[in-house]
Amino acid sequence: MKIVSQNLKTGEVSLVVESSEDLWYLSQLIDPGDIVRGKTVRKVKVTQESEPVKRTMTLALRTERTEYGPSQLRVSGRIVEGPEDIPRGSYHTIGVEPQQKITIVKPKWYSYQLDRLKEAAQGKGAIVLICIFDREDAFFAVLRRQGVERLAHIEGDVQKKRMDVKAKGDFFSQVEKKIAEYDLRMNPDVIVVASPAFWKEEFAKSLKDAKLKKKIVFATCSAANWRAISEVLRRDEVRAALRSERWMREMRAVDEVLERIAKRGDVAYGLERVRDAALAGAIDRLVISDSLISRAREENEFDKIDEIMRATEQSRGEVVIVSSKHEGGKKLDGIGGIAALLRYKVSYG
Repeated sequence: MKIVSQNLKTGEVSLVVESSEDLWYLSQLIDPGDIVRGKTVRKVKVTQESEPVKRTMTLALRTERTEYGPSQLRVSGRIVEGPEDIPRGSYHTIGVEPQQKITIVKPKWYSYQLDRLKEAAQGKGAIVLICIFDREDAFFAVLRRQGVERLAHIEGDVQKKRMDVKAKGDFFSQVEKKIAEYDLRMNPDVIVVASPAFWKEEFAKSLKDAKLKKKIVFATCSAANWRAISEVLRRDEVRAALRSERWMREMRAVDEVLERIAKRGDVAYGLERVRDAALAGAIDRLVISDSLISRAREENEFDKIDEIMRATEQSRGEVVIVSSKHEGGKKLDGIGGIAALLRYKVSYG
């Protein structure tokens, strides 16, 4: 994403979308009520009797909803600016695509939104290829800023001899070949290879590709299945390699929330208690899932979330938006989708 201009006094930011990942960022940044201005195509009638014809024009909409897709972000709302012959207040949808310039006008840009904007403008985050395996199964996934995407599951033949169970050597070759294919296609920054027991050590001995060896971080997991992905991402060796990534910070924030809940520490969760803590100025970090924000928008209850975020920032607290696509976000949704790490305990009436 390229930021063309930014004026926070007027709340106006102009930018150029450069990739499909930028569309995901915009889907997280554009709120109901925001003005979005950009080029679009609309059918118009030259005369009452004539057939509608398509015209390219610049329109500004007051956003009512957004719909994210990998190739286009649809922004829908009522027209507030445009050519004289286009009626104000009529509905329209701007389809935002890569290489398109748009302008977003907000009454207020939150600090977490500016952080996301800066993050998108700085380029891609780390791409992490994950391989979880044992003697007979291998699971492949990729972790990007948007979350975890499952790629493939392959099964190997297991050779049994008396009481011993051994993985055939060609299964490790299959795993290495699959990793090499994804490395060529995605060029990940880090490759995490994890297994229960000693299988990763056996795989490391059989690994022939020197280029892959430089990228691989080995880790341990309790079992080889899809659920092991979230376990592996919490391993110290993986966290050390990926310390700066946003989703890692999100997972750490959720972990701290759950630890404080278990210890009855300085924490609040659930909308009402978090609101009370925000209005008391007690929030150090507000942790909220993007799915809760999406539901609040759909149900026209975003004002409640907005009040909490404003109060948090006014008391110099930090707002952490957590993706519901990884395990941390799912756990946060399990306790209501919102929690707060407090500066001190708050009494509730």
